Amino acid sequence: MKWRDARRSDNVVGAGGRGGLRLGIGGIAVVVVLGLLLGRSPLEMLGLVTQIEQQAPAGGGEQALPDNETTDFVRAILGETEDVWSAIFEKAGGHYEAPKLVLFAGSVQTACGGASAASGPFYCPGDRRVYLDTSFFDDMKARLGGGGDFAYAYVIAHEVGHHVQNLTGVFARAERARQQGAAMQGADGLSVRQELQADCYAGVWANRAQARHQWLEAGDIEEALNTASAIGDDRLQHEAQGTIVPDAFTHGTSAERVRWFKTGFESGEVARCDTFSAARL
Repeated sequence: MKWRDARRSDNVVGAGGRGGLRLGIGGIAVVVVLGLLLGRSPLEMLGLVTQIEQQAPAGGGEQALPDNETTDFVRAILGETEDVWSAIFEKAGGHYEAPKLVLFAGSVQTACGGASAASGPFYCPGDRRVYLDTSFFDDMKARLGGGGDFAYAYVIAHEVGHHVQNLTGVFARAERARQQGAAMQGADGLSVRQELQADCYAGVWANRAQARHQWLEAGDIEEALNTASAIGDDRLQHEAQGTIVPDAFTHGTSAERVRWFKTGFESGEVARCDTFSAARL
C-alpha cells in the first residue's frame, strides 16, 4: 500500500496521563495546616485527598506523539479518511466534523470510561474520538489475519465509520431502539448491524481512497479481508471457548464482515451500507 502519498492529519494526538490533583511536599504541608485549623486530623485530611486523586479521571491532557513510522502512518490514513468523508458529506449538502484519533499505550480514560490495550481499537461517541493502542498492530501480526498496512488502515477506517454513524444519528437511533426493548446483542441484533455498517463504510472509504491515489498493491485487499474474517464473532468465540453462541454476537460473523466490507469497496456508495434494513446480513 503506497500510503505515503496521503495528506497527514493534524488530528492524531497522544493520550495524557492521569488528571486531577497530585500533591507535592508543599501541597501536603498546606493540607496538614488546614487540617489543624479546621480541627480535623491531618491523616484524615490526607486520606480524603488520596481518595480524590485515585478517583480523578485519566486523560488529563494531550501528550506529544513519538516521531516514528507508526505515527506517520496513522496520520496519513486518518488524513485520507478526512478527505474522503469531507467530500461525501459535502456532496450530500452536509459538513464533516473530523474526529481526533488518540494513540495511547497500556490504558486510557475516555468519556465512555476507562479502557486498556486489551479492548482493542474503539470509538467513543461521548467525546467523538477514536482510540488506538498501537500494540494492536503487533497483535494483528501475531494472530488476527497477519496484519499489513492495508489491514491496519481497514481497522482505522472501521472506527472512523463509527464516527460517521455518530454524525448521521445512527448511534442515537440505536439507543432509542434499545430503550424501547430492541435487542442489541445476537446474530440479528442492533450491535451487529451497527458494526457491519462500519465495515461497509470502511469499504466505501477504501474505494474512494483508491480512486484518488491508486495506492493499493497486490495482496492489499486480501490483507483487509483476512483481518475482517479473523475478528468475526463466530471465529473469536470458537477460538476462545470451542463453541459458537450466536445469541452473544456483537460484531457479526467472519463471512458477514467480509461481505459488508466488500459491498462498500466494490460499490463505493454509502447507500449500499444500510445494514439496518437488510434482510440478510
